[in-house]
Order: sequence, then C-alpha cells, then structure tokens
Amino acid sequence: MSTHTTTEVLVGGAVLAFAVAFGVYASQSTGLSQTGTGYQLGASFRSLEGVTVGTDVRLAGVKIGTVTGVTLNPESYRADTTFSVADGIQIPDDSAVVISSEGLLGGNFVEVMPGGSPFFFEAGDEVEDTQGAVSLISLLVKFVAGDGSSSE
Repeated sequence: MSTHTTTEVLVGGAVLAFAVAFGVYASQSTGLSQTGTGYQLGASFRSLEGVTVGTDVRLAGVKIGTVTGVTLNPESYRADTTFSVADGIQIPDDSAVVISSEGLLGGNFVEVMPGGSPFFFEAGDEVEDTQGAVSLISLLVKFVAGDGSSSE
C-alpha cells in the first residue's frame, strides 16, 4: 500500500515540476517576464488592425519592445498607442513607425523604420511619422473591382 502512495507522490511532483517549467517557458517566450526595462514612446495610427497590447515592436526584424497600451482618441478618431523600447536602443527622431504584416496568414507587428537624424527619441516622446495597417481585404476588393488606373 505504501508503494502506491510513494509512486503517486513522485508522479504528482513530476507533473507539478513540469507545469512550473512550462509556465516559466511560456512567460519568457511571450515577453510577460520582462520587468518594464526600457523607455516608452507614443504613436497615433489611422488603423491598428491586428495590433493589441503585447504585440512585438521590431527594428530590422529584431524584437526591441512591445506594445504596452492602445486607446481610441475620441477627438481625432485615431488609435493612440504606447510601446516600450529596450534600454540601449536609440531611435533617431525622424524615424517612422509602421504596422507591418508577417505574411498573408501571419499576424501584424509594429515596425520601426529608422531615420538618419543625429538626434534620438527620449522617454515619453511621440513618433509623428506613422503608417497604419493596410487591409488585405480592401486591397483585394480594389483589385477585383478594377479600381485603379489603366494604361488605355
């Protein structure tokens, strides 16, 4: 009888250890374990389709931060967004922020397109040059409907 109890305790402990290890892995891979290091920037977009809190912010394909806040501005009807940028990464103050797609079936992410200015954004600054998400559905509708200039 005691062998069944010992086996059950060992199996239960192994399952618990596996669950804790999986939780640690999941929090690290999703970026939840980051402890607020970095600085915050803001941007306002016409369309944030596919972008939510936690979406990656990338520069040259490398994750440099995450989207930390999304709100609708009731006066301009634009999506005001805040995002974090890792410490040690300086972004020129003439850079653009674009909503990019990972592909036809992939999700969207926030891409920083660096400029050439010798001056850099500081914590709390607002990025003025933004480009919202391009809707694939609206592009397909325009293509099918023949909207566009023809060379006739």
